[in-house]
Amino acid sequence: MLEDVINFTEAPIDEAKFTEECRKELEQKGVVTLHNFLKPETVKELVREAKSHSDLAYFTDSTHNVYLTPKNEALSPDHVFNRQLTSSKGCITTDQIPEASKLKKLYFSDIFKKFICKVVEETDLYEYADPLSSINVHYAAKGQELNWHFDNSKFAITLLLQAPESGGHFEYVSNLRNAEKNEMNFDGVEAVLKEKTKINRLDTRPGTLILFRGQNSIHRVTPTEGGKERILVVLAYNSKPGISLSEEARMTFFGRLQ
Repeated sequence: MLEDVINFTEAPIDEAKFTEECRKELEQKGVVTLHNFLKPETVKELVREAKSHSDLAYFTDSTHNVYLTPKNEALSPDHVFNRQLTSSKGCITTDQIPEASKLKKLYFSDIFKKFICKVVEETDLYEYADPLSSINVHYAAKGQELNWHFDNSKFAITLLLQAPESGGHFEYVSNLRNAEKNEMNFDGVEAVLKEKTKINRLDTRPGTLILFRGQNSIHRVTPTEGGKERILVVLAYNSKPGISLSEEARMTFFGRLQ
């Protein structure tokens, strides 16, 4: 059971009514923010755990376009599709997280997976087949950021463990493109990059769980400010078994394949 991990008073994920409310909110807004999802003592424990393993983190500065795709040589270098942005962070992988960690207890819990399935309207959820990609802990020190992009996956699950002194804000613009119809909305993306569009900002704090549909909503995490690093957990599932993150992505984000 998860009573020592989840604050069921604030987030009764085992109750049908609460689960349905979350499903409707995700459907309508594209995001669900659950404050105080983790118990305060769990947050402290996981921060200590993350810091004790931070020396294992693989740090990278990478460039990418907002679509997370290779450049299109048929378009000009300054076209928004080819515009290169920089993201920088450190990351530890699933196999570097202790087996007894409450992160793994949560991730593999049938109760939690059933809740996520209902909210994102999937029949089943499966871990990644490779040993690196299911649970990642991200570290962002001063000046590090996750730049504007759309996700390749249909939904993302994150847990904020430690907020920085300033910065590190999750910002987004909903429904900016339609990936299913291959409508990229270059003008809309250009407006975001030139700061000519209204930007939404999520109110996040340690212990918050966020469910976000980022495939059609552009989003970023602004640079960390101050000496306190931002520590965030990403929980990743697949709707089918036996799927690994691509070798290219594993080398880019983790610096190794296994």
